[in-house]
Amino acid sequence: MLAYTNRFLALASLIRSLHAAYRSAPDERLLAQIRSLRARVLMIRNMQFLGVSSILLCVIAMFLFYEQQAAAARLVFGAGMVALIGSLLYSLREIHISVHALNLQLADLERDEKRLPPLLGEQPNGTAERGAAERGERI
Repeated sequence: MLAYTNRFLALASLIRSLHAAYRSAPDERLLAQIRSLRARVLMIRNMQFLGVSSILLCVIAMFLFYEQQAAAARLVFGAGMVALIGSLLYSLREIHISVHALNLQLADLERDEKRLPPLLGEQPNGTAERGAAERGERI
């Protein structure tokens, strides 16, 4: 639950900063990012709801076992496990969306990087380490 809350807070902070940036200089790309982040925040809200529901149902199941209501406890516990599975599936989907968004941003940087001349000591198609290794040097 703490990880879900941390994700929610990080996204909320990012949305606030993008919102301020959009207000100062409207840009369709910022608006698209805000829309995507809003969808992720809703997913995290659903993850949290299902996660809390799962814990609550499992506590109720323990109480029912204590009260010798094994049949009811098994049903409630099963419902708690289904809620937990739902929460985890939302989490996997949200991670997938997050990684996809990061890959899109990194692709922009990679395209820009290919247009720049190589850094001092860097080979045009590799890194400084690879160039040094080819010359027998240690970095």
